[in-house]
Amino acid sequence: MTGNPIKKILIVDDEPSILLSLSYVLKTDGVEIITSSEIEQAEEALRATPFDLVLADIRMSGVTGIEGLALLTYIKERYNTDVIIMTGYGDAETEAEAYKRGASYYFTKPVDISALLEQVAKKGIPTRYTTA
Repeated sequence: MTGNPIKKILIVDDEPSILLSLSYVLKTDGVEIITSSEIEQAEEALRATPFDLVLADIRMSGVTGIEGLALLTYIKERYNTDVIIMTGYGDAETEAEAYKRGASYYFTKPVDISALLEQVAKKGIPTRYTTA
């Protein structure tokens, strides 16, 4: 089989509607999407599979603000993976801390899909939509 290797994206969010909608938007030929609704599940997936990109909410299951950035730190310390952070409860301090810990981009919810697709494309991951 020839062609480019499959790109893998892990989406971590405790809201099923976010997992479903982002999976739909990002799934295209050459891209595999794996979703996780729990941080522990995400850590397990990361141990098992090399991902090209992780999209992670930082407020899940009662974890808030700076504490929620622990997953970002976990990923950046162990894997060569880009991480895009999403949050519905962001502030300037949390955003600054996310970038300090290695986030490649920081979105507040609702996520601007065009901007998200632009960031994904910058990582060399194909999308089915143009973002001109």
